[in-house]
Amino acid sequence: MQQILDQKKDHPYRWVILIVSAVILALTMGQLVNGLSVYVVPLEQAEGWRRGEISLINTSGLIGIAFGSLIMGFATEKYGIRPITLMGIASAGLATLLASRASELWQLYALFFLAGVFGGGALSAPLTALVGNWFSRGAGLAIGLLSAGQALGQGAVPFGGAFLIEAMGWRNAMAIQGLITLLALLPLWLLLREAPMPPEQQALSDETPSGLPNTLITAWLSIAVVFCCTCMAVPLMHLMPLIQGQGFGAPAAGSVLLTMLLVAIAGRVAFGKIADTIGAIPSYLLASAWQTVLVFGFVFLGSLQGFYIYAAIYGFGYAGVMTTLLVTARNITAPARRTSSMGVILAFAFLGHGLGGWQGGLFFDLTGDYTWTFANAAIAGVVNLAIVSALWIAVKRKPKPKLAAA
Repeated sequence: MQQILDQKKDHPYRWVILIVSAVILALTMGQLVNGLSVYVVPLEQAEGWRRGEISLINTSGLIGIAFGSLIMGFATEKYGIRPITLMGIASAGLATLLASRASELWQLYALFFLAGVFGGGALSAPLTALVGNWFSRGAGLAIGLLSAGQALGQGAVPFGGAFLIEAMGWRNAMAIQGLITLLALLPLWLLLREAPMPPEQQALSDETPSGLPNTLITAWLSIAVVFCCTCMAVPLMHLMPLIQGQGFGAPAAGSVLLTMLLVAIAGRVAFGKIADTIGAIPSYLLASAWQTVLVFGFVFLGSLQGFYIYAAIYGFGYAGVMTTLLVTARNITAPARRTSSMGVILAFAFLGHGLGGWQGGLFFDLTGDYTWTFANAAIAGVVNLAIVSALWIAVKRKPKPKLAAA
């Protein structure tokens, strides 16, 4: 098995795979994970819907990604990366186009759910596993760069959306974003390739590096990420409305979110390197602690300058959470089950994202401010830290099997 990895490690095409995958995730996941944040206030004003109801649109998409990830990880192992990712790009773009013409809430719920199942679900776990398979050494840094691309999209898509909405209204803005997804990403899809494998070695190992059952590790991480991503989703979905509630316009609020996610690019790359240096689980704990300690502080800010500074500090550490989660999943699950395990773990991660975004809108509607929204995020972060710490202890205590491959 080491022969497989050694042959791949210096293949120059791995950088093409990384760049293409990063761009695809930037545009699609930037729209589906938190791109709707810029539409919260415009939809409230134009359609008269409550923020809890609007937040459920985003939650529907994230639940869709969760279900899609469960299916598409296994489907990719069976059918290969190219047909699954083609479906993902086409579904994300077309669903966004159709959503721009929706007149009822249920239509937006349905379309974003479908975009999640057949779009985001077909892209996130398969592309992450693909990059992990192309990089035998420095996988942490590679996955950090991949998630940095997604972070850029999660900042740039809402930021650009704010200007589009102001110029042409929410419907035309959403339609433009759907067209950009299709026109930009379908040509890039042609460059995707499976990782090379020599003919004498046709099977990856079914054993995990720790010797713990793969199903146990997958379930353990899946439970943890529900709480991790409940915490993470709150600033991504509700930081812009929180800032707008202080009297600042959408472009200003969007620029704060963009600042946070631009800093997050550096954070994701840095934590990928940290994971390669100190280990995946310790780096995951470090990033999760950073996020948990700082997330509640947003509610105490009142100046735009304060939001910029705090968002940058928070963004660097929060960014490491997704990188280190993916590196942890890559490093401690069985290589032969890597794509399906990532699919299951990311399914629960997106359920957590959906829960965090929805509860944020709900508690705002109930209380009239965002105090409990961000407090609940911090509580969820503490639970995640406890679960991951227990996993780290279990992995360290379990005797390692003698394996031919990582």
